[in-house]
Amino acid sequence: MTSSATISNEPACSRDQRVEEVDLLVVGGGKAGKSLAMLRAKAGDKVIMVERDKVGGTCINVACIPTKTLISAARVLHEVQGSGAYGVTLPEQDGGTDALTQARIDLASFRARKEAVVGGMVAAHEKMFPASGMDFVKGTARFVGERTVEIALNDGGLRRVRGAKVLINTGTTPSVPSIEGLSDVRYWTSEDLLTLPELPSSLIVLGGGVIGVEMASLMGLLGVPVTIVHAGPHILDREDEDVAAEVTAGLEALGVTVLAGAPASKVAAAADGSGVVVTTADGHEVSGSHLLVALGRTPVTAGLGLEAAGVELTERGFVRVDDHLRTTAENVYAAGDVAGTPQFTHASWNDFRVLRDLFAGKEASTTGRLIPWAVFTTPELGHVGLTEAEARQAGYEVRVAKTPTAAVPRAKTLGRTEGFLKIIIDARADLILGAAIIGAEASEVITSIQMAMLGGLRWQQVRDAVITHPTMSEGLNIVLDSLG
Repeated sequence: MTSSATISNEPACSRDQRVEEVDLLVVGGGKAGKSLAMLRAKAGDKVIMVERDKVGGTCINVACIPTKTLISAARVLHEVQGSGAYGVTLPEQDGGTDALTQARIDLASFRARKEAVVGGMVAAHEKMFPASGMDFVKGTARFVGERTVEIALNDGGLRRVRGAKVLINTGTTPSVPSIEGLSDVRYWTSEDLLTLPELPSSLIVLGGGVIGVEMASLMGLLGVPVTIVHAGPHILDREDEDVAAEVTAGLEALGVTVLAGAPASKVAAAADGSGVVVTTADGHEVSGSHLLVALGRTPVTAGLGLEAAGVELTERGFVRVDDHLRTTAENVYAAGDVAGTPQFTHASWNDFRVLRDLFAGKEASTTGRLIPWAVFTTPELGHVGLTEAEARQAGYEVRVAKTPTAAVPRAKTLGRTEGFLKIIIDARADLILGAAIIGAEASEVITSIQMAMLGGLRWQQVRDAVITHPTMSEGLNIVLDSLG
């Protein structure tokens, strides 16, 4: 899920330039693209993969990996500051417990750890790609005909390549909407923030989706005052109101202010030049030293020349695909974010597996996939399947099992009792329809619910399962026992 869009509309090479013929051409080396390219190259296919700038994909470079690395480090700081509650102290000459509460992050070391993790993974891909037998090309691709691209090489020169099969995997890029005054002020996108050129003295976040909420939580852990300005009635629009309210409470505990139902109407530089001021539609003004725009992501299709390839887009600008990831052009496929796949790396990985099987002559489709997700706030949110509202709207007779995370013994031992477990049940079939878990290790526990749903287990079977004690997963026994 990465970008390899082009900037030119006209072919830069002559009509008689040699066209290289390959079995598979991959445009954009994100999770699905790089995985398929390496697999087919190892199988003996002639493969070219072209990537503009993000070796290994968006996840490794500017998304999942750097964000979770930073969040992990920020959590360590937060735990050190609160370690007195666990009986941790320093000698009196070193300041005792008070010194721990005053712990602060060293920004240079903070960045260095993130860059080391990212750099190590990028370096690994630099070795893996050629080792697979593929031709890994760094450059910008543009379609100039059916299954044919022209590549402007990063180090100069041009190549023209035609694939018997083509995969488009160019991903998405941060959306920057048209808001009055926004173009006149300094702002960060989520990708900019991950470079952490400086630590804000206060931060305004436009958008209360997954990215905005995670970044707000990260900054809150670092002690930065944050205000989220969100247009919807509550943050995390896809979640039930009670789930969003619990996540909001977790943010507020970190010093984050959440303004919901407050679309931004205007952005301006502060009068003293020291920051920005955001005005909401109801006239409320929010001031901060820095501004983060976290209002979704846009598919990377502009300038890619898709019309020359016969590839159509949806009304939202994503590449149009069917449930076999086929585009409107023969033998041209699309995968990952750019194809409208849910914007999670694990979803793109499943796109790869669908294509892997299809290319091997097997039946495979994206229909009916059960894709969980996690929001790495403090505490974490894990989600799979339907929300309570979605289940009721779909006509199910619903039972809801709900228990505070504080009821789980492991949560007590960890000293992390915030949140709750909520499981949605089909009352007629006794099957689990979905779940939202807020609390320590929720991102891990949610997988157990996913496995139960995939296996068609009745809720009673999960309730009666012998789960290791004391673990956070044991909470599944506890929450379902509330149903009787």
